[in-house]
Order: sequence, then C-alpha cells, then structure tokens
Amino acid sequence: MIKVSPSILSANFAALISDINEAKSGGADYLHIDVMDGVFVPNITLGIPVVRSLRNATDMFFDVHLMIDRPHRYVKDFCEAGADLVTVHLEADQPQDLLDAISTIRACGKKVGMSLKPRTPAEALIPYLPMLDLVLVMTVEPGFGGQSFMHEQLSKIKAIRAMLDSVNPRCEIEVDGGIDAQTSGLVKEAGANVLAAGSSVFGAKDRGAAIEALRNA
Repeated sequence: MIKVSPSILSANFAALISDINEAKSGGADYLHIDVMDGVFVPNITLGIPVVRSLRNATDMFFDVHLMIDRPHRYVKDFCEAGADLVTVHLEADQPQDLLDAISTIRACGKKVGMSLKPRTPAEALIPYLPMLDLVLVMTVEPGFGGQSFMHEQLSKIKAIRAMLDSVNPRCEIEVDGGIDAQTSGLVKEAGANVLAAGSSVFGAKDRGAAIEALRNA
C-alpha cells in the first residue's frame, strides 16, 4: 500500500491546523514533521512543544523526522509529546547511542525509523535493519524544502529494499525530497511505499487531488 506523508515544512504556519485538516481530509496517511536543530543541518524548524500542541489538535499519525545532533537525548521527549514514528539519522549519533535511541522509542511503544543522507551508502544500515519499522531515504540534502530530486538515489532505494526483503520484509521505505507526481512513480518502482511530500501537497490548491496524484502516479 502506498502511503502519503505531507510535510508541514511546506505548510502555511499561520494556518497550520487548517492545512493539516485539509491534508487529512484529502486522504493523507501520515503527517511528516521535520525537526531541525541548526547543528546537524543548517536550518532550524520546530521542536517538542509544537509536536505536543499539534497532538492536541489532530489524531493524524505523526511521522517525526529528527534532523538533529545526538537524537538519543530527545527521542523519549518526542514520543511523549505525541510522535507515532520517530526517525533518527544514522549519521547523527554514535552506534551505541543509536541502539539506545531505538530501544527507548520501542519502550515508549512507538515505531522506529532510521534515515540516510544522500552520500551515506545503503550498507551502513545493515546492523540496524532487523530493528526498524521504516527506512527514510533522503533524495535531497537535508535541511531545506523545495530542492530538486536526486535521481542517483533510486539505486540506493532498490538496494535497501533488497536487503529488507531478506531480513525485515515488513519494514517500510519512505522517500523525502523532491517528491511530486513525476518522481513518485520512480521511487515506488524502486521499492518505496511512503512518500514524504511538502510543496507538491501544500503548494497545491486541491490537496486531495495532489495526494491522489502522488499515490497513483
């Protein structure tokens, strides 16, 4: 099943709940929440208080993507704030701390994701694959919305799907960066089933039609 996870980084923050409700009524499966700290990536977005406030305003599935340094320090807080899935970057922590983060998220009863930057090889995920619910492949450099899709990442998606089919076939693959009605078909063909999309959803007048276009491309 193809799932669409609109990214609120591209929403109108002055009318955020209205935008989220439009995405939900338009058929969105998840809500992608990008958290950036200005250290791991060169941008600052939002944090725990915003997730907590949004949790009180919607029952959507929160797909929280932590683009932050040493995420093991904060995963419990994001779980308690209302995240349903917490994704940490492989590059953002030491191996033992990544394992601790996975354990903490599991202990909170939440789903675990791990993300890779474009230059990180698929093989770096091997030690963690059996423990994950989702792998997030970045098809742009993390930090800012509106970047162009990196077609060279398609081979990485295929490689990860092949590895998962051997050790953890239920694990989902999400793709984030430059996802629109043209690129969504490419990543689905490569093996992804969750599409994080910002401007292609929140930049559209008809959010439902935009979501359907992504799902059916």
